[in-house]
Amino acid sequence: PWQHRFTFIMQDKPMGLAHAVKIAQGFLQDDSFLMYLGDNLIGESVKSFVDTFVKENLDSIILLKRVADPRAFGVAVIDEESGRVLRLVEKPQNPPSDLALVGVYLFNSSIHSIIADLKPSLRGELEITDAIQNLVTAQGKVKAHILEKWWLDTGKKDDIIEANRMVLDEFTERDIRATVDSNSTIAGRVFIDSNSLVENSIIRGPSKIGKNVVVRNAYVGPYTSISDGCLVENSSVECSVILEGSKIISVDLLDESLIGKQSIVTKHKGVKKSLKLMVGDDALVELP
Repeated sequence: PWQHRFTFIMQDKPMGLAHAVKIAQGFLQDDSFLMYLGDNLIGESVKSFVDTFVKENLDSIILLKRVADPRAFGVAVIDEESGRVLRLVEKPQNPPSDLALVGVYLFNSSIHSIIADLKPSLRGELEITDAIQNLVTAQGKVKAHILEKWWLDTGKKDDIIEANRMVLDEFTERDIRATVDSNSTIAGRVFIDSNSLVENSIIRGPSKIGKNVVVRNAYVGPYTSISDGCLVENSSVECSVILEGSKIISVDLLDESLIGKQSIVTKHKGVKKSLKLMVGDDALVELP
């Protein structure tokens, strides 16, 4: 909807984040750029982050978040007064700070010469943390921006469910564009897109339902996202993400689940039960 153009550059082997920058150099040329790892979700805009980078003519700025247990992350040590980055430590057993690397960075073109001289780490990758550390060592102007709102790493099913909950809670507004019959109830902040149909059902927000969706004889509870072209029939769904073209039929309760594209989850007659599922694309799950 935003009329953006995308260029995809394939990384043939998983040789590290700095390697990804290296193979993109021909595309990036001398431009400054934002590096944003795709499994990160943050609760604030990067605009202030970018504005600081431009205004102060920095070589790099990195996004940090204070965490309870920094041992699982790359950790930054900064000058608290100036915000300058002093050093980075990868997953330290004795963390020198509680400031974890979020995975959102801004660089100018000086990073390319740093990466060109970079040696692979023990795991055989060109590490972006090593590149930033070398930039700091070379007296580059590297600052930190500390994230005040939430940060989620959506690499696992439960992380995606939590990210869905956070986004729906913060951004959903009530907007009903679908056909809803008189036997149905829509409560709270619910978005339902056009050409969808709700019959004899209850939908409670915050939740979001895409185009060409049919919800029939069903309950859709809070924190549920249903993509385009789905069917939810004779079922209850809560706190779940259902991707395009999938069908949920006669399931007593689908809770905290992630359902891939074009999948079917259906239940035959049997004992009532609540389900927590992670289902890939084009799957069929039949329950007794």
